[in-house]
Amino acid sequence: MVWVGTLGVVESVQVTDNKAILPVAESGWQGELSLGFRWAGSRTVIHHRHHRGPLRIQRPFYPEASGTCHVYLLHPPGGLVGGDQLTFSCTLGDGARTLLTTPGAGKFYRSNGPLAVQQNTITLADRACLEWFPQESIVFDGAQMQSITRVELSADSRFIGWDILCLGRPDAAEQFSHGHVRQRFELWQDGLPLWLDRAEYAGGSAQLQARWGLQGRPVVATLVCTGSSQLEAARAALGAALQGEHLVATQLDTLLVCRYLGAQAERARQVFQAVWQAVRPDIMGHRATPPRIWRT
Repeated sequence: MVWVGTLGVVESVQVTDNKAILPVAESGWQGELSLGFRWAGSRTVIHHRHHRGPLRIQRPFYPEASGTCHVYLLHPPGGLVGGDQLTFSCTLGDGARTLLTTPGAGKFYRSNGPLAVQQNTITLADRACLEWFPQESIVFDGAQMQSITRVELSADSRFIGWDILCLGRPDAAEQFSHGHVRQRFELWQDGLPLWLDRAEYAGGSAQLQARWGLQGRPVVATLVCTGSSQLEAARAALGAALQGEHLVATQLDTLLVCRYLGAQAERARQVFQAVWQAVRPDIMGHRATPPRIWRT
């Protein structure tokens, strides 16, 4: 069974195309980072690292007894303009345990036409566990942006990850009045589609304001967990929605899916972190240890 979600609607569909197609990038900064992780007796270590351009990592951290390797992905320029392309690939070997996050929000700046492209491809071997927690993507008014995250799972690997998107800059009273966003967040298992979340937003369109769309809320976010049946725990962790926001948790076969629609990316991170802390022992076998960078 494959589940597809768009704007909070979830449905089962047949999928024939399982490849992400990217446009040819215009001239711009090209950043590439490739990482490989493996289990080495008592902890996960990085056994492969290659980078080109402005995309790299800090040294790994080991803040928990499980041997999980915490890694921070760094993009020193801090944002992408039209023509820039960032490509991240990551492989977790048998039994590897890794948490990936970023020290700050990713930014997509105004473009005169060329796309800014971000593509993440992650592959998990048997018994591998990945926690994928990049901070939010902020799309400036006038940006042309495409983002694809594709996770390839084996039958008994585990994944918890989120995607947080902010259209415009609410703190600066900037709306997303023009520009274009195309976004894909996909989970595949043993070569078959498991969860396909695809969205497209046109700046200034009715979709952003309509009741069937984003209802004037600039932040839309999704958290996906595999191998969990902790629906009631997730709902309790989400808590009550504040005025003007929507929170929902849904069990879809072996997937636990949480959605946020509201006004603050920080709020989305807070409620998703609460869910992560509630369900992580069930999925990963250890209590949650937040990355230290989240406290700075």
